[in-house]
Amino acid sequence: MAIFEIDDVLDSRLADYVSLTDVTLRSRHEPGMGIYIAESAYIIRRALEVGHRPRSILMDRRWLNDMQDVIATIDENIPVLIGEPELLEAVTGFHVHRGALAAMHRPTLPTVSEVTSQARRIVILEDLVNHTNVGAIFRSAAALGIDAVLITPRCADPLYRRSVRVSMGTVFQMPWTRIENWPTGLDQLRSSGFTIAAISPAGKENVDLRQLAQDPPERLALVFGTEGGGLTKHASVGADISVRIPMQGGVDSLNVAAASAVVFWALN
Repeated sequence: MAIFEIDDVLDSRLADYVSLTDVTLRSRHEPGMGIYIAESAYIIRRALEVGHRPRSILMDRRWLNDMQDVIATIDENIPVLIGEPELLEAVTGFHVHRGALAAMHRPTLPTVSEVTSQARRIVILEDLVNHTNVGAIFRSAAALGIDAVLITPRCADPLYRRSVRVSMGTVFQMPWTRIENWPTGLDQLRSSGFTIAAISPAGKENVDLRQLAQDPPERLALVFGTEGGGLTKHASVGADISVRIPMQGGVDSLNVAAASAVVFWALN
């Protein structure tokens, strides 16, 4: 095993783990480097199970025994970096209370056609900026019968460490990719037989979710908009129908992750 004791925060082998709390930096930095950060022993194991390849692993010394099964499965040339909790916090900018991080090679994303060719229910996330919401939606999608997820160019990264953690690793099992030509890409989905449903309290041909669930289309693409502002005008106009969740108590909307779970369950 290539295990190295690290006692210097300036050690070049720690470069992948520096300043992980800076969301803007990491969102720009990770795709360019072709890596993402897996946080916790559980998430690292899930990533390895689906064939993702680590560049290195960084862990609290106390976790070395618990991670022996993980270390045994990786190439002997991949460095396992061991340090005190204080060093890990100084490098990453936060307390690594889950004991371990791994810098993973980012897998090549499939095409939209590859992701959707056999799918009946897909989700499109338009410009969501909150990584927690993205991760929660992936977890609900995996649990409640969604076949694939598409994200628009400005949507938060599903492989950002918080998204992965909140998804409980389901981002690794759920087929997903970016739909780059947005919103004109809706035409490609429509030509493949998908009905485009904008999840919104208002819009053209607005229907109650319960009504849609009684007789849903054979292939359905559910579009969720960003936190606060909701769907853009272009996405709303490009949809075939607008679907509302019936509300009570004077509430006009739900958090997007909560709304997605309701919709997925109703249509499952």
